[in-house]
Amino acid sequence: MVVDDRTTPAAARSAARVQSPTTIDRLIGEEEERFVARQPRSRELHTRALASLAGGVTSSWQITRPQPVFISRGHGSKIVDVDGNEYVDFHGGYGAGLAGHAHPAIVEAATRQVRNGTHFAQPSEDAVIVAELLAQRFDLPVWRFTNSGTEATMDAVHLMRAVTDRDLIVKVEGCYHGHHDSVQVSVAPSESEEIGPAGHPLGRPASSGIPAAMTRLTLVATFNDLCSVERLLDEQPGRIAGMIIEPIMMNAGIVLPVPGYLEELRSLLHRHGALLCFDEVKTGLTVGPGGATRLLGVAPDIVCLAKSIGGGLVTGAVGATDEVMAHVASGEYEMVGTFNGNPLSMACTRAVLESVATDAGYERIAALRARLEVPVNAAIERHGLRAHLVSVGAKGCITFADAPVRNYRDFLLVDDRFNHLHWLVQHNRGVFLPPWGKTEQWMLSVQHGDGDVDMFVQNFEQFAADAGHAVRA
Repeated sequence: MVVDDRTTPAAARSAARVQSPTTIDRLIGEEEERFVARQPRSRELHTRALASLAGGVTSSWQITRPQPVFISRGHGSKIVDVDGNEYVDFHGGYGAGLAGHAHPAIVEAATRQVRNGTHFAQPSEDAVIVAELLAQRFDLPVWRFTNSGTEATMDAVHLMRAVTDRDLIVKVEGCYHGHHDSVQVSVAPSESEEIGPAGHPLGRPASSGIPAAMTRLTLVATFNDLCSVERLLDEQPGRIAGMIIEPIMMNAGIVLPVPGYLEELRSLLHRHGALLCFDEVKTGLTVGPGGATRLLGVAPDIVCLAKSIGGGLVTGAVGATDEVMAHVASGEYEMVGTFNGNPLSMACTRAVLESVATDAGYERIAALRARLEVPVNAAIERHGLRAHLVSVGAKGCITFADAPVRNYRDFLLVDDRFNHLHWLVQHNRGVFLPPWGKTEQWMLSVQHGDGDVDMFVQNFEQFAADAGHAVRA
């Protein structure tokens, strides 16, 4: 997750080239007023929560402009806020919502397991079945479970260090891999910081509370740039344990790998005795039945999953090669957690794999994606927007730039005010997108229908007309 960077110098320069700031800002102001007027109960709850919840929310990402939205319930493709406003849910819980809400298979699995007990701190049969199913889908034979994506990537980093007996790791500038110390480096650096040249980024702590000593153990490379990785490997011979990377970068909208990049990256790392870890917390199951690993045809040494695999329940997973997981099986590295493989989470994860993330489910999503893409692209062209749609599997976003974004430095040049206005227009007219503008992606579920997509398209047409007028003003 990145902070709102609409005031960065790059964004300001980009904005000045394409529209009158007063026009686009006026539209944003009008939509924000409408947003707040529709949600008095959310404002009341937020004000109340400020006394007992830090920032009045349960996660810092929920502190959004103009105010947080409190949700009361969800069913199918819809959610309802505490003010009674119903939305088509394109938010998807930041990627957890492949099943939609209250999917019958998830409800049945959860109900059955709740009646049979929710925690034993011992393995269950469902855990075995889930591991077998994930092994088939991701072509990695051995698995362990965690309780979140952060825990999964934390264990993956520990594993890379344990297997290689090396301390340093590499991550990509602009990628988010959870909030443990090793990966809270250069998550969303701004141009106001000293961040170094594009091909050789400097590591910067992502927030306060990250020790400088930890930051020095994490080196930073550029997405889609093999030379930036090779330079680090040459500068630190025999000291780099491995690299953690989103195979499809999803902390900057959606940034696809250029052809051959991941294959060559794996070979490069292996030549230097280092491991490759895919963080598929966002892409796993959402971009296809075997995540980006299967979609792109590149198998890493370690893969991390969470979010959508649990059907809305809290869970995560780490899969790896036999050689890597031998360090866990032998006890050399202890992968532990009281709630790891929790029976309630495992029952629901099994239901996702057997009844939600199916061929029929992905066919439905593909049809919905096509129904959305054609008219949205037409509206972009008709209204003269400097924008393009990027989508893969159930995920999609609008990038407000002429050229494809290939890395984080390209992403910094995207003017986030268009994304924020689009979010407001959709929200005020019944479609709930994830906040944080250009950073996030929308999410389709297996329970969405044609009418849901048509509402999105209708709202986008209104946005495109207004934004196009602002560009020409």
